[in-house]
Amino acid sequence: MGSVIDARGVTRSFATDGGVRIEVLRGIDLSVPAGGSLALVGPSGSGKSTLLAILGALDRPDGGEVWLDGQELGALAEPAREALRGRRIGFVFQQALLLPQLTAIENVLAAAWAVGSVAPFREAARRLLDRVGLGARLHHRPSQLSGGECQRVALARALLLQPDLLLADEPTGSVDAAVAGQLADLLCELQREQLTTLVVATHAPEIAARLSRTLRLRDGRLAPP
Repeated sequence: MGSVIDARGVTRSFATDGGVRIEVLRGIDLSVPAGGSLALVGPSGSGKSTLLAILGALDRPDGGEVWLDGQELGALAEPAREALRGRRIGFVFQQALLLPQLTAIENVLAAAWAVGSVAPFREAARRLLDRVGLGARLHHRPSQLSGGECQRVALARALLLQPDLLLADEPTGSVDAAVAGQLADLLCELQREQLTTLVVATHAPEIAARLSRTLRLRDGRLAPP
């Protein structure tokens, strides 16, 4: 089985206000097979979010290569990267980042803006919201939903276009432990149902345990936990 996402020698550094370069990623090698799941663990500031941003074509590495299903992301101009992000990569963040003026189903359908036509995805959006337990709340706005419900909407939005790669950055970090467990179970169930490749950055060992493999980011490098 081939890798959907493959990082080779990825480096990334940032300059402080004083002009000092801080090396965050130091030669990251990483691959995840099609339909596989990987947890990235490590303390705050270890570079988990930076690595996810690079894997998701939201940021560019200083060195190295990232391949998505055989396509090298660094070779793409920004319009092509944007199109790829919209169509082939799903994102779930710690905050749901829903548009407050839109209903739950409209927020899910916002993912279809990337392909220019919302109408063909309306039934899929309805089914996904039903699958995440919000079938009776399609027309509620974010202010009328709990934090956990908003994260369920965000998960449905991320999966609407059946992306090749789903990236989740602390997806349970904004909810309590009971809701976090439910969200993690749902995330893994939907990932298996859609055969999507999943990479999750998390502080929580109980979340990481639900995925098929775990790597720890330490001193800018990946290693077994």
